[in-house]
Amino acid sequence: MIEKNKPLIPPVVTQYVVSLLMTFASACILILAQGESPFGAMKQIAIGAFGSLANFATTIRWMTSCLMAGIAAMVAFKSGARNMGIEGQLYFGALAAAVAGYSVQLPHIPHILFCLSVAALAGALYGAVPALLQLYFNVSELISSLMLNFVAVLITDYLTVWIIMGGLQAANGSASSTTPQIERSAQLATLVKGTTASTGIFIALAVAALAWFVFRFTIKGFELTQMGRNRRFARQGGVNVTGSFLLVFLVSGLIAGLSGGVEVSGSYHRFTSNFSKNISWDGIMITRVAGNNPVGVVLVSFIWGALKAGAMHMERTTSLNRLTVNIIQMLFVLFVSINYQWLLDRLSLCRAAWRKKEVEVKA
Repeated sequence: MIEKNKPLIPPVVTQYVVSLLMTFASACILILAQGESPFGAMKQIAIGAFGSLANFATTIRWMTSCLMAGIAAMVAFKSGARNMGIEGQLYFGALAAAVAGYSVQLPHIPHILFCLSVAALAGALYGAVPALLQLYFNVSELISSLMLNFVAVLITDYLTVWIIMGGLQAANGSASSTTPQIERSAQLATLVKGTTASTGIFIALAVAALAWFVFRFTIKGFELTQMGRNRRFARQGGVNVTGSFLLVFLVSGLIAGLSGGVEVSGSYHRFTSNFSKNISWDGIMITRVAGNNPVGVVLVSFIWGALKAGAMHMERTTSLNRLTVNIIQMLFVLFVSINYQWLLDRLSLCRAAWRKKEVEVKA
């Protein structure tokens, strides 16, 4: 029996359905304005994402990076920590993995584990910086972590050009500063020959499964969730908010650094300056769309990876630019962020007030 005043459809379902419809309508208008057919463009995106084994592998490749960054963001946001420095942590992790990959000689499995461990450690240490600034100097972690992204990009670029490559003359003025290629023993196995899809997807899924288990079944996960909902209430309930806050940044940074390590070991096989194609911001948008739910992050990451792979094919076969898909993704995030229930309540109040005013005028 349905309870009185309980909606037949959960508000969260309504929110996603309305958001999808509004995004679809906006996408149609945007594509039509560029002189292309919306359904033709969507067909090319689907072909690019799933039209062949190689295309599907490209989807998996982009899903891997999106999923790792999404879980890193989810761990922070679900715990109430505003870690916007995932990009910087990813960069340091990638550089650390590259250095460990070309400068150390080890057997295959130990070498991969060493590279990924070093990458995770580098990301965790860099992730601790904004947490410590907030705890001891009351610096907003939102601002400091965001600014530290630029610091990380510049420092890793400096280290690559002036320390590893030996300066601009050694780099021959190249706009693309890179480290030497990592040893084959440090490279993750390729899933489909001729593509950059690697076994990193299994690492990403394992990290997502671990995050789901921790938040779902452990006391620490429950404490972090409560801290994310109300930090003051969590402190009153006996949660060590200070220690947990630092722990969240360490874990989030660790996963972000591991993401950079997987990028180097699985796809690029070297560190390249400015290699990230907005991976961290994709992760932040994904966890926002998924509502900080680990299972949702996996599903949305798959969709995000398909859109990235399909966008490149769409760009080759139509006059549309792949940035069109980026705009559509951002519109979806924007529409999901709208509180439709609040809008409906406001409209109902306005309607009731208008009716009351009409009655008073007639009287």
